[in-house]
Amino acid sequence: MVKPKSIIANHKGICMKVLVGMSGGVDSTVVALLLQEQGYEVVGVYMKLHNDEAKNTQSYNNAKKVASYLGVDLHFLDLSKEFEKDVYDYFVNSYKEGLTPNPCVVCNRTIKFGKMVEFADSLGIDKIATGHYLKSDGKYIYMAKDKAKDQSYFLAKIDKNVIPRLIFPLGDWLKEDVKAYGLKVDVLQDIVKQKESSEICFVENSYDEVLARHMDIDIPGETIDIEGNVVGHHKGYMHYTIGKRRGFFVNGAHEPHYVLSINPQKNQIVVGTKEKLEVNEFEIKDISLFDDMNEFEATVKVRYRTQAIPCSVVIQDGIGKVTLKESVYGLAQGQIAVFYDDERLLGGGVIV
Repeated sequence: MVKPKSIIANHKGICMKVLVGMSGGVDSTVVALLLQEQGYEVVGVYMKLHNDEAKNTQSYNNAKKVASYLGVDLHFLDLSKEFEKDVYDYFVNSYKEGLTPNPCVVCNRTIKFGKMVEFADSLGIDKIATGHYLKSDGKYIYMAKDKAKDQSYFLAKIDKNVIPRLIFPLGDWLKEDVKAYGLKVDVLQDIVKQKESSEICFVENSYDEVLARHMDIDIPGETIDIEGNVVGHHKGYMHYTIGKRRGFFVNGAHEPHYVLSINPQKNQIVVGTKEKLEVNEFEIKDISLFDDMNEFEATVKVRYRTQAIPCSVVIQDGIGKVTLKESVYGLAQGQIAVFYDDERLLGGGVIV
C-alpha cells in the first residue's frame, strides 16, 4: 500500500502550497498523492458544476475520502450557477443556432482555470494543479506523453497569464500507469475501478437528450441539396451535426449523403455526397493565442479527435484565415480550431 509522504520543506524551510482540483476521480486523486509525495502542501477543492445530485454526492464523497486519507483540507466550491450560465447555456444555445459547440474548452477557460484560480487567490495560494493530461514548462503548454488521453486541445483558450501558476503532474504518465498506481492505494480501490466520466460531464448518453429538456427538437423539416432543391425530410435540425450521414431521408439516393450545413431558421439541413464536405480553407473568430502573432505556420486540429493538419494562418481585424495543406472533411461551425507548433500549444479560435 502506498502511504503519503510527509510534507518536505523547500530550501528556505517554507512549504509550497498548491490548490488541487479534486473531482473524486482517479486522475485528480493521483495528482494529489504525487504532489504530496513531492513535498507540496496540498489543499483540495471540489467544484460542483452540474446539477446531477447523485453524481455530485458520489464524487464529493470520494474526494472527502481521499482528503481524509491524505490529511488535507478539502473545500467545497459551488460553481453550478456560473457553470450553467457560461457553459451549459452556451452548449444549448449553440445547438439551437445550428452550431456545434465545445463546452469543455469554455469550461476550462471560465471555470477550471478561471473561477478556480480566483478561489486560489482568495486562499492566498499561488499554484494550481489538476488531473489534465498535458505538460507545461511554466510559459507554454504541450501535448501529454499519452497521446490517446492528451487534453491540451481543451486549454487552447485559457488566459495565458495563468500558465506560470499551473502544475500538471500527469503530463509524463500513461493512463494505464495512473490506474496501476492508484490500485496500490487501499483508499483508491473503488475509485480506480469506477466507470470513467464522459468528456462532457453533463451529457449522460447523447447531446440531444440534453437539448430535449429545454425545447422540442422533434420538429420534422426539409432536407435540401446545395442548389436549394427539396430532396427529402428529416426529424428536426438539432439532431444533426456537420458530417452526419444517418437519420434523414433523401429521395432516390444511390450513394451516401452527409449533412453539409444547417439552417435553424428554416429547420432545414443541406446534404450532399462526401466530396462536398471537403474543405481547404476556413475562417476563425474569438482568437486566443499565447504569443502575439498575425501570421504563422502551424498544424491545426479542427476537432478534438482529429489529426493535426499543416496549415498557414493570417489574422486581420480579429478574423483568422486558415489555409490547409491537406483537405479536411466535416468542418463544423462553432467548433474550436486549435493550433500547435509540433507539440506546443499555440492557441485557438472558433470556426465560422
